[in-house]
Amino acid sequence: MNPIPFNKPFMTGRELWYIAQAHTNGHLSGDGQFTKKCHAWLEQRTGAKRALLTHSCTAALEMAALLADLQPGDEVIMPSYTFVSTANAFVMRGAVPVFVDIRPDTLNIDETKIEAAITPRTKVIAPVHYAGVACEMDTIMDIAQRHNLIVIEDAAQGIMSTYKGKPLGTIGHMGAYSFHETKNIIAGEGGALLVSDPQLAERAEIIREKGTNRSQFFRGQVDKYTWVDIGSSYLPGEVIAAFLWAQMEEADSITARRLALWDKYHEALAPLEAQGRLRRPVVPEGCTHNAHMYYILLDSLEQRTRVLANMKSQGVNCVFHYVPLHSAPYGVKNSRHHGDMQHTNQQSDNLLRLPLWVGLEEEQERVIRALREAL
Repeated sequence: MNPIPFNKPFMTGRELWYIAQAHTNGHLSGDGQFTKKCHAWLEQRTGAKRALLTHSCTAALEMAALLADLQPGDEVIMPSYTFVSTANAFVMRGAVPVFVDIRPDTLNIDETKIEAAITPRTKVIAPVHYAGVACEMDTIMDIAQRHNLIVIEDAAQGIMSTYKGKPLGTIGHMGAYSFHETKNIIAGEGGALLVSDPQLAERAEIIREKGTNRSQFFRGQVDKYTWVDIGSSYLPGEVIAAFLWAQMEEADSITARRLALWDKYHEALAPLEAQGRLRRPVVPEGCTHNAHMYYILLDSLEQRTRVLANMKSQGVNCVFHYVPLHSAPYGVKNSRHHGDMQHTNQQSDNLLRLPLWVGLEEEQERVIRALREAL
């Protein structure tokens, strides 16, 4: 019996053809025809003022930190239950992450704890949309407006998800997507910065182009391009964009297939939740999600360790997720947390992610049976 991997990258069938086209076009560096197609798709689907492909979501977050003009000692409020890139992008500018606890239902930042963590040094709120399920953005945006703060959405897992009809990544001033092979829409590695504030759009292009006004030059807006601002090389190559374009063309069908898998898990595990043997994910009213992941919450670290081993012995590869950043060695030295981190600590010990990838349909029943036995 073949093992079932936790993740398996999906190809639509046109990726290699588009890569060959990019080669035929004779343009393999950044911002070629396929990059432009991806930019247009993102802007049309999200309504962002400007969408810019980057070589990773980490790079998009680094660009956002530059656009926010963060200075050493500035503070950024964020959850601790997130990938290290969320913090690193700001730490690289000298900023200090200030962690607050997550909500026990969605595992997103607890919006009721943000305001108490604000100090005169606070400059940014960085909500993370865990599992593609939206944070409570109305409250977060209200806090940001009253305190004159910038909101940078880490929507790495959030493409095709919405909050009250608005695409994730477009509600704050800026947002970042990931196209890593573990995400729904993939390019191997890759990301995008979404800019909703029109005043930031032009500078975002400059930062992405090593601090030059090269994009304006190619549009005929200036007669030569030169160094005008701080920046770096955040462009992905055209091969990456060609692969990504094939995925974007099938984004709706990919999302539909993932949602069908998610729904099957959710229905099959409802009796186990009713028996108190696990807890299923929560999607609040007003949020549409993209089925980025299906996780369960168990009673303890010991139970999760046992269930993981049992699943592996049956050929089903499940995984846990983040080690909270406030407890990581670098986080202990270079960040602080405000208030109790009870839910962050508890849920990080208890969470287990089940396989979810396009093509799992034929094997999903085996995963469910294995989980019932493992519990």
